Amino acid sequence: MSRIELLAPAGNRECMETAFYFGADAVYMAGKDFGLRAFADNFTEEELRMSVAYAHALGKKIYITVNAVLFNHELAALPGYISLLAEIGADGIIVSDPAVLQVVRQDEIPITVHLSTQANTTNYLSASFWHEQGIKRIVLSREVPLEDIRAIRENTPQSLEIEAFVHGAMCVAHSGRCLLSSALTGRSGNKGACAQPCRWEYYLYEKGYEGQYFNIMEDERGTYIMNSRDLMMIRYIPQLVEAGVTSFKIEGRMKSAYYVASVVSAYRRAIDAYYEQGANYAFDDRLEEELVKSATRGFTTGFFFGNPRQAGQDTQRDVDLRKYTFVAKITGDMAGGMVHVEQRNKFSTGEMLEVLSPEIQGATFKVERIETLTGEMQESAPHPQQALRINCPYPLKPGDLLRRHD
Repeated sequence: MSRIELLAPAGNRECMETAFYFGADAVYMAGKDFGLRAFADNFTEEELRMSVAYAHALGKKIYITVNAVLFNHELAALPGYISLLAEIGADGIIVSDPAVLQVVRQDEIPITVHLSTQANTTNYLSASFWHEQGIKRIVLSREVPLEDIRAIRENTPQSLEIEAFVHGAMCVAHSGRCLLSSALTGRSGNKGACAQPCRWEYYLYEKGYEGQYFNIMEDERGTYIMNSRDLMMIRYIPQLVEAGVTSFKIEGRMKSAYYVASVVSAYRRAIDAYYEQGANYAFDDRLEEELVKSATRGFTTGFFFGNPRQAGQDTQRDVDLRKYTFVAKITGDMAGGMVHVEQRNKFSTGEMLEVLSPEIQGATFKVERIETLTGEMQESAPHPQQALRINCPYPLKPGDLLRRHD
């Protein structure tokens, strides 16, 4: 049996490198065109080329999103772009518009094609249809329950791979089929420019009493009447594997390197434990705690166990979110009890920092010395991305991160 693939998001090079460092098997990203995250940094042609080479040197994979909904005037540039992705060695493209698949077939472009969640595949007949058209992998809709995933697996060829989102933001619409952003802001979610109005804070007012607004209170942060909790399925790895999922996908191409590190690290450790322990596998609660440390919203298991309301899921109570701030990234090896760091948020002497590393878990230490690379002492590190040295009792490596519990 092939091991589960852990697939991470990358909106820029730092996120890509972080994902691989913390254990992702593959990364998905976008070029400057045809991707559904217009406000991520995304990658130039040269950056895509370098990223694929970087991944392959590590024995990892790169999938590139070409999943925008296309109009006639955009078609002319499509064959050249897909041919470029094939030429640089991309391990696959993720598509939603059949036009992309049509171009691949007509021009006989040698590249693997995955079907995006935007195509809303929810049953085995649809999955089989797409496989017959040349699709190697289906990225299922987030609305598909586990029992239906199992049925899809049982009723489709084994050569068809099944990918499912296991962690991250949930769209208020059916796998992204939403016009709310376009209607309210003119920014199309189907062009990667969603303004996420479902996350906004809303008020009501009664007709005839203009100017008198009433906040529908939910908690101290305001009311977000369409704001879904984030998906988290780390406790259910055995069930996902048994249902037939072959790739675990983490949402978040707009997220930071810290988010990528925290989430990838937790899922990597959970997946490895599942394979190492076999029938004796037991979930480590500390991994869920790690995910809470990177969270800004509460969590849900989404539709995996049925409709969240009908299945009796607790969608009203948030987890106890703990506020952590990413303060520094390790950029050099240890020497003389000091380590080179790049500042990411202000921190000061006397503060306790926690290590986030693939090799060291749960380690904390007190900052007692901060100095510039020329040896000048500082009481704090307030300057963005300043190169510094700080004391540290652990053998940290470039790529490890430091955070503070606020």
